[in-house]
Amino acid sequence: MKRFLRFSFANVIFEGAFMTPKVLLAPMAGVTDFAFRRICREFGAEMTYTEMVSAKALSFNDKKTKTLLVTDETERPRGVQIFGSDPDIMAQAAKELSDDFDVIDINMGCPAPKITGNGEGSALLKNLPLAAEIIKTVSSECKKPVTVKIRRGFKENEDVSVRAAELAEKNGAAAITVHGRFTEQMFSGKNSLETIKNVKKAVSVPVIGNGDIFCAQDALKMFEETGCDAVMVGRGAMGNPFIFREIACLLRGEEYAPATDEEKIDAARRNVRDIVALKGEHIGILESRKIVSWFVKGMRGATEVKREANAAKTLDEMMSILDGILKK
Repeated sequence: MKRFLRFSFANVIFEGAFMTPKVLLAPMAGVTDFAFRRICREFGAEMTYTEMVSAKALSFNDKKTKTLLVTDETERPRGVQIFGSDPDIMAQAAKELSDDFDVIDINMGCPAPKITGNGEGSALLKNLPLAAEIIKTVSSECKKPVTVKIRRGFKENEDVSVRAAELAEKNGAAAITVHGRFTEQMFSGKNSLETIKNVKKAVSVPVIGNGDIFCAQDALKMFEETGCDAVMVGRGAMGNPFIFREIACLLRGEEYAPATDEEKIDAARRNVRDIVALKGEHIGILESRKIVSWFVKGMRGATEVKREANAAKTLDEMMSILDGILKK
């Protein structure tokens, strides 16, 4: 079974079901908790990933890290992303998580300085021998498909994406996600579709395109111009889980209508309720403030709503604020 999954990542088998995910939700720190993943699922995300999880923290049985792994059986197929720089610790984390997740993703793409400063995330693109050792060790110890998420490279104009992808495939990666920016760019500048295209030509495992997908047309363009096997939506889903529905419609050749303000507020209400249920009212409301700001962006009265949301302390207050925006 593992061999079949290795060579057919896009065809994920679990509990006898056969799926071909084409549109995935990217792992995003501070964003893709279970509450957010659930709402994205409702609107058509075919596969979702947890926030990135520290392999080292998991080895210490860190309680905060454990909260990032909350899921349920409605979330299938589901992936977990791990980060670290020690091959053995990474392999142990993957082994531990493989009972609960369908895919283990290795983070070699995070550009955040607090991650790269420790030689983790996209800093591994500066040390490809270590990156290859991590992938090989994790793949050999894990019973589930292991995938890798990379960037174009670390330093601008030092493109190592093809070499990194080839090493990933050689050492057991079942699929490779490519973001077409260098680490030093963070999220500035333009996402290079040419980079994704070049990686797709260089490897035989599925390639997932990522970066600057903010509408359904962006996803279609990525498919057409790179030949990628699937797309992964990140920032474009924040406050806009409807993007998954819109992409699905476009890929089927169907027309779609943009989400109405009523739909956005209803989704925001459910997302807020879920995060409060997941994390408790105090933490849930604090984290809901950014969620509300995402959903109301561009609406009439959005500035006032954001200000009110930032002062809210209870679920009832937040629900009242969301109800009020439709009356403005």
